[in-house]
Amino acid sequence: MFQALKNSMLLKVIGLVLLTLLLCIPLAEIGSLNRERGRSQQEAAQELASTYAGSQTVIGPLLVVPYVERWSETQRDAKGSVIGSVARSKELTHIVFPDTLHTEGSLTPQERYRGIFKIPFYTLNATLSGGFAGFDPASVAHSEDDSKIEFKAPFVAFSVSDLRGLDGSPALDLGGETLRFAQRVPGMADDGWLGGGIHAPLAGSALAAWQTKKPLPFKLKLGLVGQETLSMVPIGDETTAHLTSPWAHPSFGGRFLASERAITAQGFDAKWRVSSLVTSAREQVRAGMASPGPAEAATAAAAVAVDTARHAGNAARRIAGPLESFDVSLAQPVNVYSMSTRAGKYGALFIGLVVMAAFMFELFRKLRLHPVQYGLVGLSIALFFLLLLALSEKLRFPVAYAGAAGASVLLLAAYFSAVLGGWQRGVSFGGYVAVLYGALYGLLASESNALLLGALLIFGMLATLMLATRKVDWYALAN
Repeated sequence: MFQALKNSMLLKVIGLVLLTLLLCIPLAEIGSLNRERGRSQQEAAQELASTYAGSQTVIGPLLVVPYVERWSETQRDAKGSVIGSVARSKELTHIVFPDTLHTEGSLTPQERYRGIFKIPFYTLNATLSGGFAGFDPASVAHSEDDSKIEFKAPFVAFSVSDLRGLDGSPALDLGGETLRFAQRVPGMADDGWLGGGIHAPLAGSALAAWQTKKPLPFKLKLGLVGQETLSMVPIGDETTAHLTSPWAHPSFGGRFLASERAITAQGFDAKWRVSSLVTSAREQVRAGMASPGPAEAATAAAAVAVDTARHAGNAARRIAGPLESFDVSLAQPVNVYSMSTRAGKYGALFIGLVVMAAFMFELFRKLRLHPVQYGLVGLSIALFFLLLLALSEKLRFPVAYAGAAGASVLLLAAYFSAVLGGWQRGVSFGGYVAVLYGALYGLLASESNALLLGALLIFGMLATLMLATRKVDWYALAN
């Protein structure tokens, strides 16, 4: 009889373990649904990017000087005798980067919807100022001996990754002359970093200053709409930027982080300072003018301009990564799908802890719980994660969590009031579950300390169970 009772308790514990594992199936299905909804959100963002505007990368302004190099090539016969000469020429491009480039602007957040999904956008209102040094024709290297260089009309090039985001035409003042932009930079491949940009030919006092080798100060007023992320490429000898925004949850990224930043509930204030000595952005722009892809960068660098040849070796090696920039993103403070996914990772643990608590009530109160009742309790916990996902798409996550947890606690309290034969027992069981939900929310709210808090929670629960049952005669309790 003693051995039979021992085996009976062992079988019940094994049965509860198997039931807990079986309940992981609906948890897995809920996790799959959560991932699918997350992918749908990403697809909504991509659809808005294709129909409205995507994230923006700003390059420029920079001064582009196209030119033709002409030379004579000696022709020889099979014996090596000179039989004449042939005129050769090729069209090349020289780029003048600004000595200084400063961006002063503000990001105004806005939100757009695609179905039930909310996607963050911004409007950038900025002034880009700086200057170009006086142009020296002797700085353009010759690729052929005894060649002659004929310069064409220079122009200012400016590029953003998605021109649909431009709020009107940027206003450019160069050397005291107001220049008008036209779309598509001439002489550049459409898929290049500058090929999809805009350009403004030099005219009036700006052209006269360039011809007389005078410095050209500039000021460009820019209005730009983008999705979530703004990237700026540091192409100046010294590039500085100062951005402010009422968005209280920025994410700073790119190759260079902000040198100064202040984040409050009212928004953020950030400053960047990047020297050309610490960035390959210029080489990347030179090498990627014809094509931004890594494989084509070396070919593009060789064909773009002879004066960039000395940079092409480094550029070919360093162009493989993304274009160097400093970025700021309007990150969403709470991503409901990532939060729901994190919560779901504790699903099996929660079911195990609740089933264990029900088993303790059964043993200590001399009650008999049917496996179906254990199964219903476990399903109610799994339903909490589904309810959390559904509510968080309509409500703020803390409100959705409180609603889902409150509904689950009330359901279990009412159910166990009947099962355990008294409302006091049902309320105490519901209180235990409420404590678990509160601990889970603490784990979710403190992402950096989630592992530590989770380990302490499990250790605390196990320690409580062991101390509470340290004097229990399990064989006697099974009678």
